[in-house]
Amino acid sequence: MDPVFRSSNVADDDAHELLSEYFTERTLGFDPTAGGYRTVLPDPANFVPPAGLFLVVLDEHEDPVGCGGIRMLDPRRAEVKHLYLRDAARGRGWGRLLLAELEQRAIEFGATEVVLDTNASLTVAGALYRRSGYTEIAPYNENPNATLWFCKVLTAE
Repeated sequence: MDPVFRSSNVADDDAHELLSEYFTERTLGFDPTAGGYRTVLPDPANFVPPAGLFLVVLDEHEDPVGCGGIRMLDPRRAEVKHLYLRDAARGRGWGRLLLAELEQRAIEFGATEVVLDTNASLTVAGALYRRSGYTEIAPYNENPNATLWFCKVLTAE
């Protein structure tokens, strides 16, 4: 069974809980000798249409198991942010489905390309992005947590 994607405000209870888990997981996974992970809470205004949107992933029991968002950087470029799935939802292809849903929503906002940043230590995420048609690009932001930047040209289907 495929997941359900529910639009949410990043400050809603489910979204806030998922984002807290996301940030905790990132913090625990980063090398503290390299400065560690720097948490930057998302500005809710960046994830409200038409500036962007935030989705909560629901499983077959309608329990929240993941999240992700897009925000428009300019009229033609969207950025994927905070793609996260709980352990129980991993390995089911739902990360790919969530990413595809975010890309479709970006197209609906008028984006012709989508970008994202990640850290090389997140090898599963990097593999997902590459399998989904993303290519590495030069840094487009100054995110202190990022070591890899990706871009994908979007096409309406």
